[in-house]
Amino acid sequence: MDRAELRSRLEAWLNSLDKKLERLLLLPPDYTRFNSGAGLIVQELYDILGGSAEIDIMPALGCHEPMTDAEIETMFGTKIPKDRFIHRNWRTDVVKLGEVPAEFVREVSGGKLDFSIEVEIDPRLLDSKYDVIISIGQVVPHEVVGMANYTKNILVGCGGKGMIDKTHFLGAVSNMEQLMGRDHSSVRKVFDYAEVHFLKDLPIEYILTVTTTKGDVTTIEGLFLGRSRKNFEQAVALSQQKNLDLLDEPLEKVVAYIEPDHFKSTWVGNKAIYRLRMAMADNGELLIIAPGVRHFGEDPLFDELIRKYGYRGTPYVLAMVEQNIDLQENLSSAAHLIHGSSEGRFRIVYAPGHLTREEVEGVGFEYRDINEVLKVYDPAKLQDGFNTVNGEHIFFVSNPALGLWALKKRFQ
Repeated sequence: MDRAELRSRLEAWLNSLDKKLERLLLLPPDYTRFNSGAGLIVQELYDILGGSAEIDIMPALGCHEPMTDAEIETMFGTKIPKDRFIHRNWRTDVVKLGEVPAEFVREVSGGKLDFSIEVEIDPRLLDSKYDVIISIGQVVPHEVVGMANYTKNILVGCGGKGMIDKTHFLGAVSNMEQLMGRDHSSVRKVFDYAEVHFLKDLPIEYILTVTTTKGDVTTIEGLFLGRSRKNFEQAVALSQQKNLDLLDEPLEKVVAYIEPDHFKSTWVGNKAIYRLRMAMADNGELLIIAPGVRHFGEDPLFDELIRKYGYRGTPYVLAMVEQNIDLQENLSSAAHLIHGSSEGRFRIVYAPGHLTREEVEGVGFEYRDINEVLKVYDPAKLQDGFNTVNGEHIFFVSNPALGLWALKKRFQ
């Protein structure tokens, strides 16, 4: 889909909406999801409507770092005034709509969890001044919910600590390898419950993309417009075709590169672990080249907890949750620690741009000097897929955030 077709589709859809379009709130993803196509869509929506409507743009950060001015310009262009962008705080900018009851959570978790989940969203979504709230984002395999976006962009991207913490933990105890790349996960069922019971009367519309990226070129393969869950299901089906790389044999040595401008922490950089784990051979090696990684967590508290407990496997993390109030109060951190462990099945080696050997080994990973690694594995010279480097056979992934790699038998 080229830009002209994209604009035409958007214009036709906007004209079909039986709503005023005088005041709009746009909810795109943040810079870590640059390849979603959402930046281009926001630019087109602002160009189409900006002359006649008041438009606010609030990136759905979840618990990620706020976007910088430079990131905003790179993703959304320079024509949208900076004062149109709203920076939210997931810890404070929330209002509670209700709860997903404990008995429902107990059912979808197979009895592993027994707590209710607070449905909290940014209060701006309840502001009656907005005629339409447009959530924009990419449907792609995801480690917490199975397939990203749709109501996740509202409930997590624009949600509060209770929802973020508890759904992340629910996904972790549900076994991420059983839900990635699939709809109807335990976490998605919680989101569906919240949609039916708490969100259905809000003026939300969705623009969902499925994209592929080769080099610096991102292509929008599918565009799905409207509120219906069927649109999400169609996007899921297309993403499963476009964003899954299913392999016949497990991979012994994988080299993954995480781009420095988008990935500055292991919190997001560990997508290299999440998205490749189902393709890794037992006792294999996953080498992550991470020139931009300078800390572990996306905020100081998360960083402190990761340094304290490390990526040491599910049994250890669950035991630490039982014993320590700091993890009990920050379940998304506990979930992240589970997600980032290979459970001892394969080696994880980090070559970061800014962290020391002591820091990397202190959280349970192996360390390699990035300068030495880049002499051997130059991302600019490697092709996605199988390569031979100095007689060594490796599998290279230039951006693990773009999909999911797994053995075919895991999806049969």
